[in-house]
Amino acid sequence: MMKKMLPLILAVASAGSETKSPTLPELHTMIARFARTELRVETSKLSAGDQKALVKLVEASRIMNDIFLTQLWSGSHGLLRDLEKDQTPLGKARLHYFLINKGPWSDLDGHAAFLPGVPPKKLPGANFYPSDMTKEEFEAWKNTAAQDFFSVIVRDSAKHLRRVPYSEAYRKDLERAAGKLREAAAATDNESLKRFLSLRADAFLSNDYYASDVAWMDLDAPIDVTIGPYETYNDEVFGYKAAFEAYVNLKDEQETAKLKFFADHMQEIEDNLPIEPRFRNPKIGAAAPIRVVNEIFSAGDGNHGVQTAAYNLPNDERVVQEKGSKRVMLKNVQEAKFQSILVPISKRMLAAEAQGDLTFDLFFTHILAHEMTHGIGPHQIEVAGRSTTPRQELKELYSAIEEAKADVTGLFMVQYLFDHGLLPGGVARERQLYNTYLASAFRSLRFGLHEAHGKGQAVQFNYLVDRGAFVAHAGGTYEVNFGKIKSAVKELDHDLLTLEATGDYAGTKKMLDELGVLRPELARALDRLKDIPTDIEPVFITADRVAPR
Repeated sequence: MMKKMLPLILAVASAGSETKSPTLPELHTMIARFARTELRVETSKLSAGDQKALVKLVEASRIMNDIFLTQLWSGSHGLLRDLEKDQTPLGKARLHYFLINKGPWSDLDGHAAFLPGVPPKKLPGANFYPSDMTKEEFEAWKNTAAQDFFSVIVRDSAKHLRRVPYSEAYRKDLERAAGKLREAAAATDNESLKRFLSLRADAFLSNDYYASDVAWMDLDAPIDVTIGPYETYNDEVFGYKAAFEAYVNLKDEQETAKLKFFADHMQEIEDNLPIEPRFRNPKIGAAAPIRVVNEIFSAGDGNHGVQTAAYNLPNDERVVQEKGSKRVMLKNVQEAKFQSILVPISKRMLAAEAQGDLTFDLFFTHILAHEMTHGIGPHQIEVAGRSTTPRQELKELYSAIEEAKADVTGLFMVQYLFDHGLLPGGVARERQLYNTYLASAFRSLRFGLHEAHGKGQAVQFNYLVDRGAFVAHAGGTYEVNFGKIKSAVKELDHDLLTLEATGDYAGTKKMLDELGVLRPELARALDRLKDIPTDIEPVFITADRVAPR
């Protein structure tokens, strides 16, 4: 199915040790799927102390690249050194694409190898587990502590499984990063930033991230920084292990103030979710902040392949229950994606009369709603008398189903606000919302079905097609059936939320197997987009200016 979706470099996707590496023209085609985009952010209004802190934060964030390379594959650093020595045109192109993907596997091609001498596919467990470990062996081990976010599993001298905390596994890099964070903490004059950086530096060496996650939730500073182990997408075995990433951002005070409106209605949305009332949370976490920022620099898991447009953290359910979760919207990244990718896609995939409905305002609003609705719905659940979480029950399936749930619940949320007069609505705004969502679906589907957002989008797209809410035309365009879209979205949201609320692994697998696929008609539609960039490749002009390498 992946070969049908991504026909550009089919040779890369074939299995086996004799996989043919792409030629120089093929690599150039692969690289061209990422539109180079310069990120410039005005930092002159920062205080003198924050100017100094910014330098150290960029330096600390670059270390996250080193740790992430290790987490992705044990051979990453040696391969990178070899690539840097190769000054031929082919060698330079290979290095360029390696740096985009942070490894030798192409994120847009089902994690298939594009370099010789490496495993033909990214290892499902990355470098978090022994490459020869089976799921059955891990589960028979019955080491509950090993299911945590912040450890790797290795074999001891007797070949038995052993848990190694990140603070030990990546000690040298984390010591370097902690030192940079302490320097930044000493420089800034913002107390909340000082506190977070100090506690996060401690966490790097203690492996206890709880206090610093709480401090991150309370962070309110001109420099909005996220740094540490967070997302678990790269652990495709269990979805337990967190990868290191960093975002150094400048807060957009004006846009953040506007968006605080949405936070005031989160409990109301929770109380009206299309799910059995017993599954609703009568009191969602308090003080869940929203930040609109412009990205200065990103690294590690935050900067490989498809670029993050927004994120919702932390993932620690204890913090979510206590404090809620923070939504960070990367406005300049979103604007770049909209202009470079979504506008050209709309001209191919939407009927002429619908193309005028495309609007950055509602593209931005839906991404906001997506991130906000990660924080509502089922989080603490009970299965067979056990207190547990959807993540623990759905395991490796959780990420894709949660991304679909956030997309669809986000649509439900915006429609609810329209219907109740809390946002300017009406027929015109609804047309803009759903036509922008339809165009954006093609953007997400091009990420690939091995990526959680892409697979989750396939579930949504196929479900809505099956219910007549999306309609294909002979010329290859699609349209929204406005007589069916709202009810279909509500039904899909009910199904997704119920799977999470009941921890239904079998039901989730059935949905993903049946709907998380690329059907032939959709594959042909996506093939028409292959000359349009799939995503952006950020060039960090401001970061390189303030903190030269």
